[in-house]
Amino acid sequence: MRQHAEKEIVLPTTLCDKKGNLNPKAIGFARQPIIDCNLSGHFMRKKKWNYWCVYGEEILFSATISHLDYAAVCFVYFLEYETQRYFEKTITIPLGSKVKMPSQVLETVSFKNSDLTIQLTHFNGVTHLTVISPDFDGEHLHAELTIEHPPNDESLNVVIPWNRQTFQFTAKHHTLPTSGIIKIGDRRFTFSPEESFAVLDYGRGVWPRQATWNWGMASQLVRGQRIGLNFGGQWTDGTGMTENAIFIDGVMTKINEDVHFTYDRTDFMKPWTIHSKFSDQVQLTFTPFFERVAETNAKVIASAVHQMVGYYDGTIQLEDGSTLCIQQMLGCIEEHVAKW
Repeated sequence: MRQHAEKEIVLPTTLCDKKGNLNPKAIGFARQPIIDCNLSGHFMRKKKWNYWCVYGEEILFSATISHLDYAAVCFVYFLEYETQRYFEKTITIPLGSKVKMPSQVLETVSFKNSDLTIQLTHFNGVTHLTVISPDFDGEHLHAELTIEHPPNDESLNVVIPWNRQTFQFTAKHHTLPTSGIIKIGDRRFTFSPEESFAVLDYGRGVWPRQATWNWGMASQLVRGQRIGLNFGGQWTDGTGMTENAIFIDGVMTKINEDVHFTYDRTDFMKPWTIHSKFSDQVQLTFTPFFERVAETNAKVIASAVHQMVGYYDGTIQLEDGSTLCIQQMLGCIEEHVAKW
C-alpha cells in the first residue's frame, strides 16, 4: 500500500485568498519557488522564518531571521565537529515591527542591532550571507558566505493544509554550493563550493496554538554526487501532503508517503530511525554525536528544540527501482515542541 500521489503545482499561485485564508489552488508541491506567501489577517497566529544551515568541512554554521507575529527572533549558532565547541546567540525583539519578512522565497531579508547583524541578500541566483557579532562567545564573529543556487536545480516547495484557517508553506532548498570565510576570534574557517553545502528552510504560515514536529535533513557530496535528504514527521500526518524528498545533483524525487521518526525522548542521543509508513522505500538510521538544546518558557509561549547532529545510514528506493545507499552521511535531525 502507498499513499496517493500529491498534486504538483506548475504555475505561479498565491498562498492565500483575499480573506487571508488558504487558497485551495495552492495545496500541493512545486519544484520551483513559485508560490507567493501573501499572508494577512490571523492576528498573532502568523509564523515566518528564513533558516539557513551551512555544512562546512570543519564547522556547521546556522543563521535565522524569524517573526512570530508578536516578536521577531533572530539567532546564530555554530558547532565545530572535532572539538564540539558550540555557541548560540539569540536576539528577541518584542513586536519586531522593523523586521520585514518577504513573501517570496528568494528575496533579501535582514536584521541589525548593536549585538547582531544578519544580512541575506539575494541577487542573480546567488545569496550573500553576512553575519557580524562583536561578542560571540567572548569573541568577534564575522561571516561572509556566498551561496549558489544552480539555475537548473529543483527544490521542494510544499503547502501543508490543516484547514482553511491553519496551513503552512515550506520551501526546502538543498545542496547549495557555498564559498567564503567565517572568522571567530583568531580562528578562520574556509568554505569551498566543492565540499560545503547550504540548506534553506523558508516557512510561512498560520499555525495552531500547539504543535510538534520532526525534521531530518542532510546535504553532502556523496560518491561525487550532491545528495540532499529532507524528511518531516508528525506535523504533516493526515494532511495528504508531505515534505519528504531526496535530491541527487539538483533533481528532486518526491516521496509521497508519510514517514515515522522513532527515538527515545528520555535520551535523544540514542540512535533514531526514519521509516516510510506503508513500504520500505525509506529505511534510515541516524546516530547523533551532538545535541543542541534550545528552550524557551515564558508561560504563554514555550518552545523546546532538540536538534541532533550526526550521521545517516540506510537505503532509499528511487523511482527507477534502484537503491540509494547512505553511509555515514553528516546531517541533522530534530524534535520541536511549540506552544506559540
